[in-house]
Amino acid sequence: MKTIKNIFLLLFITLAFSSCMDEYTEEFTANSPVYLSYEDLRQGVKSVTATDLVNPGKIYFKDGYLFVVEQFAGVHIIDNQNPADPQNIGFIEIPGNVDIAIKENILYADSYVDLVAIDISDINNPTEVDRVEDVLPYTLPPANEDYRFAEVDEDKGVVTGWEIKKVRQEMEYHYYPIYRWGYAEDAMFDAAPGLSNGGGQSGAFGVGGSMARFGLYDDYLYAVDEVNLHIFDVKAPEDPSEIGQQNVGWNVETMFIYDDHMFLGTQSGMRIFNIEVPTYPVYVSDFWHITSCDPVVIADGYAYVTLRGGTTCGSTVNRLDVLQLADDYVDNDLIASYPMDGPYGLGIDGDVLFVCDGDAGLKVYNAEDKTAIDDHMISHFSNINTYDVIPLNGYLFMIGDDGFYQYDYSDLQNITQVSHIPVFRED
Repeated sequence: MKTIKNIFLLLFITLAFSSCMDEYTEEFTANSPVYLSYEDLRQGVKSVTATDLVNPGKIYFKDGYLFVVEQFAGVHIIDNQNPADPQNIGFIEIPGNVDIAIKENILYADSYVDLVAIDISDINNPTEVDRVEDVLPYTLPPANEDYRFAEVDEDKGVVTGWEIKKVRQEMEYHYYPIYRWGYAEDAMFDAAPGLSNGGGQSGAFGVGGSMARFGLYDDYLYAVDEVNLHIFDVKAPEDPSEIGQQNVGWNVETMFIYDDHMFLGTQSGMRIFNIEVPTYPVYVSDFWHITSCDPVVIADGYAYVTLRGGTTCGSTVNRLDVLQLADDYVDNDLIASYPMDGPYGLGIDGDVLFVCDGDAGLKVYNAEDKTAIDDHMISHFSNINTYDVIPLNGYLFMIGDDGFYQYDYSDLQNITQVSHIPVFRED
């Protein structure tokens, strides 16, 4: 009798524990991951002949050459020594690439979970010289939002895409957030106005746009994801090494380095860190605003911030904010706001402000009077969808939905388009 009682007790305990488990099996149609093995990922960097721009992302300029990211695929190399006739001369295949930065002759790029260093001293034959493995977040590409996600097995490799099919798997009543490194809506990638010529090494660094997540300062490379800042030692440019990472907030989107400080654009505001000790960024202050997507650029004691609403950016507000920065960057004042249509990146050269206002096109302002910028529009190119810009030495490099544009703004009364490299998409 005692044995029977023990059996019933064991059965009761088993059933009780089973009823508390939060797993069950379900069959459903899902986004099923397509993997690239880690072995193939780490053999994927190759120099090939020039290819068409199909899905361009961020832009970067150094020493007469323009580098245009082909999202998740690699980098186009454009010889821009003659701005009126830029030449597409080559392509670097880099699986999973979204961001780049260049110090001296070394191009740094994200390749899914890895950071790769590529020697471009021979511009016609770029060569991978080093790789820091498993230092960046495991990220997922865009998927069909009409379907749920099948389980992702990180041991199989990185996810390069999805196929819609029926899957059968154990489910759990848990929420797992998906962090997408550099991914934003509209198939564009938010990263910071990033690669400023800081740290007294302006000749060593290139120049990036306002949507970059990579930044260079002194002997260090920074890469920011949604919550963490990743720090790399690049004293020897060809041999980067990971120093560590630091939490810098939430929903971080962009980075701009200026005057020994790092300005991070987040969906809820701008965060400022002191980087006089480059390996230990120190929080200084915040400027809060409504939830939106917002790159930031800084010049002459002022911050220019575009806020974009809709989709993942939240709210419906689209505007340009201008902040006067305190000497210590603590008590910063909002001095003006201007309505926009759907702004993305922006750039500043002296008192000339360039704003990529999405479908509304490129807008150019005289920003000398910060309280009346909208009264001083210089030009408006409304027939293009714009994403990001780099103003430099009288030329404006602009990337948009239908390609790369270049403008001569040396005469502000006669800003002219001097070249265009179109996007080619399959119908």
